[in-house]
Amino acid sequence: MSPDESLASSVTDKRMQSVGVALEELLVTAQKQECLTIGIYESAQLLNTDPDSVVLCVLAADGAEDDVALQIHFTLLQSFCCDSGITILRVAGMPRLRRLLANVDGGCKDIHCMLVTNPEANHCRLQEVGVYCQESLRVDQWVPELVLEER
Repeated sequence: MSPDESLASSVTDKRMQSVGVALEELLVTAQKQECLTIGIYESAQLLNTDPDSVVLCVLAADGAEDDVALQIHFTLLQSFCCDSGITILRVAGMPRLRRLLANVDGGCKDIHCMLVTNPEANHCRLQEVGVYCQESLRVDQWVPELVLEER
């Protein structure tokens, strides 16, 4: 690896870490503001009834998951979000997400799909996540991806 490639890789890693932290803060803030819909079926219902309120769709799965039904749901949700102009982000790091979004009921249910809603709310770090998604689309990624690091 050349010094230029090494530097580019380091910059990319730092950018992804920064966006990962921004996403974590965004999800926690949205959950506290009751602007976070969690669950594939709950998300599908919201997208069916009020897609204009959705500002970000987060699809979470670790790469080793071979659940065909989950992949079909992801494909349908991605298609709907693309058609509706909703920003989509695929995330790996399920254990980190579970710890972040644990609630008083003993933990989150299905965290494979999460929707951040209420475009009027001042969502912490939404712009940083949105810019990352737009930049990723410019480098020919159909759906931007991010890996949440353990801390």
